[in-house]
Parts: sequence; C-alpha cells; structure tokens
Amino acid sequence: MSTAETGLAPYELPEALIEIRDLVRTIATEKIVPRAAEVDRTAEYPWDIRKLLAENDVLALPFDEQYGGTGTGTLVLQTAVEEIARADASCALILMLQELGSLPIQLHGSNELKDRWLPRFATGELAPAFALSEPDAGSEPSAMRTTAVRDGDEWVLNGAKNWISNAGVADVYVVFAVTDPEKHRITAFLVEADRPGFSIGGYEHKLGIHGSPTGSPVLQDVRVPHGNVIGEVGRGMAVALSTLERTRLGAAAQAVGIAQGATDYANQYASERIAFGKPINELQGLQFKLADMETDTAAARELLHKACAMADRSERPADLGKWTSMAKVFASDNAMRVTVEAVQVLGGYGYVRDHPVERMMRDAKITQIYEGTNEIQRVVIARHMRP
Repeated sequence: MSTAETGLAPYELPEALIEIRDLVRTIATEKIVPRAAEVDRTAEYPWDIRKLLAENDVLALPFDEQYGGTGTGTLVLQTAVEEIARADASCALILMLQELGSLPIQLHGSNELKDRWLPRFATGELAPAFALSEPDAGSEPSAMRTTAVRDGDEWVLNGAKNWISNAGVADVYVVFAVTDPEKHRITAFLVEADRPGFSIGGYEHKLGIHGSPTGSPVLQDVRVPHGNVIGEVGRGMAVALSTLERTRLGAAAQAVGIAQGATDYANQYASERIAFGKPINELQGLQFKLADMETDTAAARELLHKACAMADRSERPADLGKWTSMAKVFASDNAMRVTVEAVQVLGGYGYVRDHPVERMMRDAKITQIYEGTNEIQRVVIARHMRP
C-alpha cells in the first residue's frame, strides 16, 4: 500500500504503516543506539543487528509481497532507513543496500532471477551489493573498463570495481561491464560471490560509516551463465540509472536520520549543560542554532516524503529524477550543516568520542558523495528544468 494509492498527503502514513515505523524506532533506540559507538570504534560489520532486522521483517521492506516482502512501498522503506540512521548510519546501510543491490533485479531481471533471488533477500538469508563504480569511473560510468565477453552460453568477466558497499559481506553482486567496446555499451550481470575468479582486492579506511565495509571486487575470468544477464545486453546503463534514480532516496533518508539524531542529542545536551548559571539552551545564540537545525531537518524530511510518494505511484512521473535528486541534495547538505552545528553546541565535548555527534558529523559527509555526488544531482535537476 502506498500513499499515492490511499490518497493521503505525502507525509501522512496509514495507521498500519505507522506501526512499522514505531517498531523500527524501538529497535533502533533499544538495540542499535547501545551498539553504535562500538561499531564505529571496531569497524566490524554488525551481524547481530542484521539478524535482528531480518527477524523483524525490516529487511523485507524493499520487496513486493509475492517475493516475501511487506509490499509497503518506498515511503515506508525510507522512513525505516531514517529511523535506523537516527541511531547509527552504518546500520542504516544494511537496509539501504537491501534495496540498492536488489532493485536492478526487481526492475529489469527475468522472472527466473526474481523468483530465485528476491525471496532470499527478503528473509535476510542473503545480502546483495551494487558494483558500478571503478577506480577511474565514479561519476563518469562511460570510463568503465571492466569487460564481459560472450563465450557460448556464458559470459567471461574481467576487471575491478571500487567503492563498493557490502564488499565481502554480499552473497550476490550486480556487476556492470562493457560488452560492446566500439559503442561502449554496458550490460548488467548478477555475479555470485562464490564464483571462481571473484575476490575482494582490498578495503577502504574511511572517515565514517565504519560498520559498513567498502571494498574493491576483482573479477578474473569469472564465468556466469547468460541467464544472469539483468535486463537487455547493451542496456546496462539504463539499469543503473533507473536504479539510482530511486535508491538515492536512501541516502536522503539516511541524511535526514543523521541530522535528526544530531539535533535531538544537541538539544538534550543544551538543556542539561550549565554555563553562566543557567542551561545553555537559554542562550539566544544557541537557541537560534537549534531552531535552524530542527527547521531545516523538517524541511528535508518533507521533500524526501514528497519524492518517495512520487516513486510509489503506479506510473513513473516524468520528473521523478528531479525530485529524488532534490531530496538527496537538500537532505545531505543539511545533514552536514546540522552535524557541524551539533558539534559546536557541545563545544569541546562535541569533538571527542564520549558523545556521538562527532561520529554523526563524520558519517554525514558520505551522504553528499555516494549514490551520485551532489554536483551530479544538481546536473540532473538542471536538465529537468530546461524548457
């Protein structure tokens, strides 16, 4: 059920869907918040949190009911991402990647691929990943060097990917490779992690989101059957763009959650910290900071909900890409501003790991970069504005 189908305003969730949001909020508050600092410090993947999300059907949110999912749509999915990110951005990526790694199959995969893989993703049994970027092909996918050559009923893939979330965790990777070098046509393939020749070449040491591994898959003569092609041969760029058009909402939702978490913590701290004989939240300078943080985050959430409601429509709106890009740009830029201000509200305490706002500030930065940099999002928005 989507808000577009119920006729409700974009920000009004039906009662049954509010129950899902409240369930996720409870899990985040009671189980994820106590683990967040340790996950950041150790940079270990939180398998316990993944198991908890699977057991409570949170990992089923991106999928239709026929594949064992909840069938509740994009708005509810991203509301759940926000609630988890409010507690910890790394754990929010567990749910975000459930969508990113599976949406190419949902949108373009054969019925055989859907029936084989989507139910196992929905239960949390398997984890997917999305492998588009390369060392020299980030914002410019046309610079891709990974190749796939047809050999009878199989394809042979060679190359290396970079900046891939869920590297080493994922059981299945959606890999994009050049299949027509002359016209530089790209094709999407489903590649199982246990295929001979597939490995992870290394991992990145990142500023933030330490609990989500980011690495470089390497493909050396990896053979996959022709049935593992996602969509049409030579139309892989369409698969990638239609996926990112929707999944960038996950980055927006993550950003809203980070910003709200930082605002809430800074606000609570300001009510308890005494300076000049009174709580610092009675100082007008800090009141203005907190008011702007709350206002801008509320605005980001409304823009996110608008874009989600459009994505949930049965027929894709022509300007969907503009709205998803606007939501991503505004929410992520806001998350960076808000978390910097949260650190400032706490002063010296904001700069140390005894409090979570420094982690939130580090985590916020990536929301401006992945799922398409904010510079690329502005290009997308501008293109939609042309008369």
